[in-house]
Amino acid sequence: MRCASADGTSSSLRREPPAPQLCPEGRERGPFTLRGLTRDHPRVDPHGVRPALPTRGRPVALPEVERVQTAQADRATGVEPTIAVRGLWKIFGPAEAKIAGSPLLELSNAEFRLQTGSTIAVRDVSFDVRPGEVFVVMGLSGSGKSTLVRCLTRLIEPSLGQVLLDGEDIRAADAERLRELRRRRFSMVFQNFGLLPHRRVIDNVAFGLEIRGDAREPRLARAREMCELVGLAAFMDSYPDQLSGGQQQRVGLARALAGDPEVMFFDEPFSALDPLIRRDMQNEVIRLHHEVGKTMVFITHDLAEALKLGDHIVIMRDGRIVQAGSPEEVVGAPADDYVADFVQDVAKANILTLRWIMRPARPDDALDGPEFPPTTIIRDAVHVAAQTEKPIRVVDGGATLGLVDRRQILGSIAERGARG
Repeated sequence: MRCASADGTSSSLRREPPAPQLCPEGRERGPFTLRGLTRDHPRVDPHGVRPALPTRGRPVALPEVERVQTAQADRATGVEPTIAVRGLWKIFGPAEAKIAGSPLLELSNAEFRLQTGSTIAVRDVSFDVRPGEVFVVMGLSGSGKSTLVRCLTRLIEPSLGQVLLDGEDIRAADAERLRELRRRRFSMVFQNFGLLPHRRVIDNVAFGLEIRGDAREPRLARAREMCELVGLAAFMDSYPDQLSGGQQQRVGLARALAGDPEVMFFDEPFSALDPLIRRDMQNEVIRLHHEVGKTMVFITHDLAEALKLGDHIVIMRDGRIVQAGSPEEVVGAPADDYVADFVQDVAKANILTLRWIMRPARPDDALDGPEFPPTTIIRDAVHVAAQTEKPIRVVDGGATLGLVDRRQILGSIAERGARG
């Protein structure tokens, strides 16, 4: 995933991870995992060539030359983003049409409001969403994240910029084409379930198919399939007021999946749920993503939720992207003090892999210690590290990439507790 400004220049949205020279090249993504033994972290190709599948750990703010090389390589291998956002702005106010594209956009948010009486909700946002990834947009209230996702689907009309879905400019679509896109290409899951109270669960799930004109029997068959997929097989004939909050949100998920969309947008869907139900629904999204492989764009204000769900995370502030990257990059290399404040209480040993703390081998090092791949999450090496005096070898393809001392691992585990 790359982030660049509308004029083609790029700015640094992240700090480089430690010891980048120890990161080998050309590794393809393995099995998707968030909380298992390893977290996939592909090696960096200095020429900008990316694996065909969405990956964790890809640098996100590339120099312009590498950005162009990456785009050329992607085209050469047939890899294109599912969603490409370029120079997107949203201005709320009485003179939106006149202001768009004017020098006034160079003003700070405060100066802009003072001079124009209008507000910039999304400011020059650009990013790519790769096929099949979970792309999380995170920020506090007022950061612009919900406005952004509504601009992507044109529930709110952007003021400037492009939103490309498989190369098609959504902003150029007329009303008929936009309806078709919403019915067949993408769907949304909102915080407000929006269920029809007089309809059974199965009829709520089938409602979108009914609106687009699908015949009754095929749409009900599809609705039954989706109810079973989200664990509502026993509730298909129930009505919304007979369901818990979590069950109602499952209906919303099933309804969004029923149309077999290419992209699913989630706008803080679980923020109103109780913590235990929220956790269950997060796990449900992870399971569904593994099973159906949809591209997902997920909006949240909850860092823990973002880290749990996201292949890539964008952090917004005052309408801008302040950092973008994998969960490891956001936690391990915050771009500025704002992001650092967000992640300061995160248990880094549960997120970062050994590549973040490994060091070069020294002549006097013992090289017969335990071996782990570079994608091993730090916490999963604790038990072995505690039982040996020898440094752990970080090995890939038979080659030693670096070493990790026991004190480094135990120090990473203790870091959060020392701060708290």
